[in-house]
Amino acid sequence: MKAIVVKEYGDESVLEYVETDKPAAGPGQVLVEIKAAGVNPVDTYIRQGNHPTAPPVPFTPGKDAAGVVVEAGTGVSKAAPEDRVYLAGALSGTYAEFALCNEDQVWKLPENSSFEEGAGVFVPYATAFRALFNKAGITAEDRILIHGGSGAVGIAAIQWAKNTGAEVFGTAGSPEGLRLVREVGADAVFDHGEEDYLSEILEATKGEGVTVILEMLANVNLTKDFFVLAKFGRIVVIGSRGSLDFDPRLTMGKEATIKGMSLFNASKEEFEEIHSAIFEGLSQGYLKPVVGRSFELSAVGTAHREIIESKAQGKIVLIP
Repeated sequence: MKAIVVKEYGDESVLEYVETDKPAAGPGQVLVEIKAAGVNPVDTYIRQGNHPTAPPVPFTPGKDAAGVVVEAGTGVSKAAPEDRVYLAGALSGTYAEFALCNEDQVWKLPENSSFEEGAGVFVPYATAFRALFNKAGITAEDRILIHGGSGAVGIAAIQWAKNTGAEVFGTAGSPEGLRLVREVGADAVFDHGEEDYLSEILEATKGEGVTVILEMLANVNLTKDFFVLAKFGRIVVIGSRGSLDFDPRLTMGKEATIKGMSLFNASKEEFEEIHSAIFEGLSQGYLKPVVGRSFELSAVGTAHREIIESKAQGKIVLIP
């Protein structure tokens, strides 16, 4: 089978498109033919060796994918050949024509979701759920600001939050991104490239501020967030690409709470709750991943550059 293999940590050039052996499903394992694999920013950090979950080399990257079960090992009860599934990780990585998974990494994909949409389910929707519900504890009474609302996690967060009845503000940095944030349901949209966008957000709240902020780029935005955060507000840090000079006194006057999160710290029980909620949302239609761009598997280097350098507009997927 064709697969991407990383033999040493580094830039996009270490992503090798190679022929390798197709794995076989052992006890408790499932083999999935990959129809589409999702690309996430975390994949680039893992490729560089700059993430706690980075495996030893050599390895095949990828945690998100969707496809069809082709083999189920002995003892497997939740998946059978020909089942349409999305993956929540894989033993062998998802940037390949086939992926070997533990049974608990395979989840049913509703018939109304395409494989490309399924490749954008796990990391974005599970991350957004964990940030909004497990960490921020949102309710219909909240007013939520989602930075980077046109990215895969941002889109997921808008859809989750709108389904609760909360008021949702989203930001983006391009005309296309701003349009997408509106289309997926944000009540108000702001261009985070504009110098006075924070003043516009505060004005839109009549000076009250937002009660919850999902922060995708904390090293750039965290200090600024306090300008629009309401008293007793909560900030959940989902992403950061560096350090910052931060004054803790900003938290004091507003008695604000800042929570960091990593999806992979979720417990087994929390993951069960997350996947159950994802299936319900996909089936009922209030969750719908947006596929921004698709690349051939062999063009994975370009996909990795795009996920970091370009202005996000939905999910980037690879087609084996």
